[in-house]
Amino acid sequence: MAKLDNRNIAILTENGFEEVELTSPKEALLEAGANVHVISPQKEKVRAMKNHEWSIEIPVDKHISEVNADDYDGLVLPGGVFNPDQLRMNDQAISFIKAFFEAGKPVAAICHGPQSLITAAVVQGRDMTSYPSIKADLIYAGANWMDKEVVVDQGLVTSRTPDDLPAFNRKMCEEFAEGVHDRQHA
Repeated sequence: MAKLDNRNIAILTENGFEEVELTSPKEALLEAGANVHVISPQKEKVRAMKNHEWSIEIPVDKHISEVNADDYDGLVLPGGVFNPDQLRMNDQAISFIKAFFEAGKPVAAICHGPQSLITAAVVQGRDMTSYPSIKADLIYAGANWMDKEVVVDQGLVTSRTPDDLPAFNRKMCEEFAEGVHDRQHA
């Protein structure tokens, strides 16, 4: 696993994220030595989903209004059905996402997480994967969709489902360790 000492990583989420799609990447990042902040439009905590039921609550480290992409080296977007749908309706969240692409910083999105990237208008011409139900959305937005456990395109890491988390976490940490990707720019 890549070393991420002194790297600050943002996990942007709303209520309704898939539990393991936040907890597993967060654990991998912490094990690699990263400083990780859960960021949300919610002020104190966000609630996960597991097997289509509400599950655990995770503390929010910083409200979206308090953060700047300049303070972070990478961004993680967990999936879940409700989470990305709410994020893509939040102008601050979309601006935060766009800023990572504008700066060439790596971004990792799993499952339904890439829906927020569609709204941020950063998928055109990108090799990507996702949960199959949003395949058409990504294709219509200009992405080159692939049915693979993990796809990496110049700092953008995407995966399909929780089954892909081992490959997703490994590639996410590698891309975050590499840092800025000149061709990642939006």
